Amino acid sequence: MKILGIETSCDDTAAAVVEDGTTILSNVVASQIDIHCRYGGIVPEVASRQHLFSILPVIESAMSNARIGWSDINAIAVTNGPGLAGSLLVGINIAKSIALAHNLPQIGINHLEGHIYANWLAGYRPEFPSLCLIVSGGHSDLVLMKDHGKFEKLGQTRDDAAGEAFDKAARILGLGYPGGPAIEKAAQNAYPAFPLPRAWLKGTDDFSFSGLKTALLHLVGNNTAATDFTAQAAASFQLAVVEVLSIKTIETAKRTRAKHILVCGGVAANRALRKYITDYSPIPVLFPPPFLCTDNAAMIAACGYFRLMQGRISHYEIDVIPNLSLN
Repeated sequence: MKILGIETSCDDTAAAVVEDGTTILSNVVASQIDIHCRYGGIVPEVASRQHLFSILPVIESAMSNARIGWSDINAIAVTNGPGLAGSLLVGINIAKSIALAHNLPQIGINHLEGHIYANWLAGYRPEFPSLCLIVSGGHSDLVLMKDHGKFEKLGQTRDDAAGEAFDKAARILGLGYPGGPAIEKAAQNAYPAFPLPRAWLKGTDDFSFSGLKTALLHLVGNNTAATDFTAQAAASFQLAVVEVLSIKTIETAKRTRAKHILVCGGVAANRALRKYITDYSPIPVLFPPPFLCTDNAAMIAACGYFRLMQGRISHYEIDVIPNLSLN
């Protein structure tokens, strides 16, 4: 079964062909980072306009790289939320057009669920229940996956998501955009010298990073003349985020008796997070390779395959849901 996946939830225009939910035949991503970095963040109107320019060439490249024709495609999977409304509309409308033109079923996919299924593309066969830590620019969620398509949301961020916190911290430290890779690079050989606070929110599975960001802002105001300050501040900030994400995830996995921990989303590419949670978790921890942590369409196609196997097909009236939740 070959699924064409389409992903346009934010600023990456992506298309991919995946076979049987686990084998990537093609995976094409057109990034807009160079466009948005001049603004220090995503500009929604610019993102949706760029999707319009990129979507058809990206789909054509995905089909060409997979060396298949439309008669070989069994279904189209497309992200319908959460995300930026204008960006999502580009993907949804092109998916509808192709599905109608070639008489193919289409499957609306939750972007967060797609991130989880990136683990299946890495060759893993996670056992249920699995605890999923979804960490990206817009989300920091703990979700218990009981089976394919069966989720229970346990925790979420109460303010800034981890990726958003990295972006804001990088801006405070003058490290540029995107913030996650910039913070990681600056912190690579630095000692985390500053005792920045951790918000544990005891008794909940939620996260909070806005207080940490504010503490960093105050730290910068008082210490900018210190030797190696920027690198040490970046390392201190990164460690605070990584410790909270890892320890809370491990504690929740123990309580829910999860058989695996699945870490996914853009922040899952962070090497400090990978090392910390793997070193301290008594439960096996699975990560997709870094290129499948950031937004891509292969994860959408993989998720679409498992939905198709359950007979969960969307109607052609499917619409975008910018605040779509994962339940």
